[in-house]
Amino acid sequence: DRGARGGQRKAFGKMDELEVDAQDVVRLMLQFCKENGLKESQRALQVESQVALNTVESVEGFLTDVQTGNWDAVLTAVQSLQLPLKKLMALYEQVVMELLELREVDVARALLRQTECMQTMKQEKPDRYMRLEHLCARPVWDGREAYEGSTTKEQRRIELAKMLSTEVSVVPPSRLLVLIGQALKWQQHQGLLPPGTQFDVFRGTAAAKPDENDEYPTKSTHTIKFGKKSHAEVAAFSPDGQFLVSGSIDGFVEVWDHETGKLRKDLKYQANDELMMHEDAVLSLAWSKDSEIVATGDQGGKIKIWKVRTGQCLRKFERAHVQGVTCLAFSRDSTQLCSASYDASLRMHGLKSGKTLREMRGHTSYINHCSYTVDGLRICSSGSDGWVKVWDPKTAECLYTWRPNPSGQEIAINCCQPMPKSDHMIVCDRSSTAYLCTLQGQVVRTLSSGKKTGGDFLSASVSRMGTWLYCLAEDNSLYIFNCADGKLEHIVSAHDKEPIGLAHHPHRNVVATYADDGTLKIWRP
Repeated sequence: DRGARGGQRKAFGKMDELEVDAQDVVRLMLQFCKENGLKESQRALQVESQVALNTVESVEGFLTDVQTGNWDAVLTAVQSLQLPLKKLMALYEQVVMELLELREVDVARALLRQTECMQTMKQEKPDRYMRLEHLCARPVWDGREAYEGSTTKEQRRIELAKMLSTEVSVVPPSRLLVLIGQALKWQQHQGLLPPGTQFDVFRGTAAAKPDENDEYPTKSTHTIKFGKKSHAEVAAFSPDGQFLVSGSIDGFVEVWDHETGKLRKDLKYQANDELMMHEDAVLSLAWSKDSEIVATGDQGGKIKIWKVRTGQCLRKFERAHVQGVTCLAFSRDSTQLCSASYDASLRMHGLKSGKTLREMRGHTSYINHCSYTVDGLRICSSGSDGWVKVWDPKTAECLYTWRPNPSGQEIAINCCQPMPKSDHMIVCDRSSTAYLCTLQGQVVRTLSSGKKTGGDFLSASVSRMGTWLYCLAEDNSLYIFNCADGKLEHIVSAHDKEPIGLAHHPHRNVVATYADDGTLKIWRP
């Protein structure tokens, strides 16, 4: 039981934000490439981003190598550094002179004539370059001539080390992996990631564990009880399967754990009784594809956009419709939201702009349901006028209009939803028959309970693999059909009073049903 929740929802302040320098992100990737031997990737990223890692294993060791003339180690380290040209020239100049002192004249000439920085010196500082060429041509090394004035080789090394010390740094190893690990630990500490949960770092979500077989549920494992004067009007699982969200007649939007049937208290705002809510009854909700955002629509025509993990209201569409919002659906990229309403219209809303972009009209009565096709290119709508319409969301053009029942009677259509991995759709009207149809309206298969009266379907949902069709009926029963042959496989007594709707888990054999009796039930095989 939810218990008392208070009359008003507390307001959330703006979340503090931390800015991360884009160059630091590139450096993390460069370090990862370097540590994992991805030399070509490291070089390409440095060139394209113009960001250098400029780290050494030990600053003290690097500077000691400079001061002691361990030039093999110094030049190897310099290959992955991005030093100012002035300092790079000074370094190579010193190396050339010390090679000449050792009478490694051929190596000194190669360094002088084949390295990029020394060729730049030849162009920009010809006198300095020719002086080195002159030293190469001398048969005998003269330190006094090479180091003008009272400067010595050791002093030049010390000056060079001091000059380079400001260009290099040391960072702990594997910073990218460490930061990711710290972020995951923080999520566990905040309760956003339960201990032991496998996490998909690339997708940013807990890794889902899908059931192997598509089995239909027959037993209720948990029952969520709402208050005496409340019940769920809508419920839906998140695409990643982590959340079950309900919208109730008293305006509350709540996040549940379908494994326990309890409110998600690991979400801080719910633990503090700071629930997401509307002023009017919540009639519809939809999830973004990444399971981060949920949109809710109410009886007054308002739409709110929420960040589920924080409970923050990101955007409001105060006058999305002039009457209640009956259904919502996110576009494939989650940048637009389609809404249906009692006002017989469909509207497209921009999530970034906060504006209504297009309106689609053609239905003559309430629109009960809307959904995108599997490819995301079309929107299907169904209404109490008995029509199914297929729309182009970019142009708002109605492409097809049809009725599924053979007689063409005006029977209210409760829902139309696409079949998984198919271009067909399931249409459920206010009768004891559901239809498997093409987008153009051709009936491929009928699925009927055979009940003549008192068993009209109210809502329907397809299993995650498209094997089963679940139809919730006014006789409080859940009818389960085999989609392949249309055969009625099983009937479950679901509720005691006036069922409203159902939802299917995206990866598991789990179904949620909710009714006017104030219960939301979780069903499993």
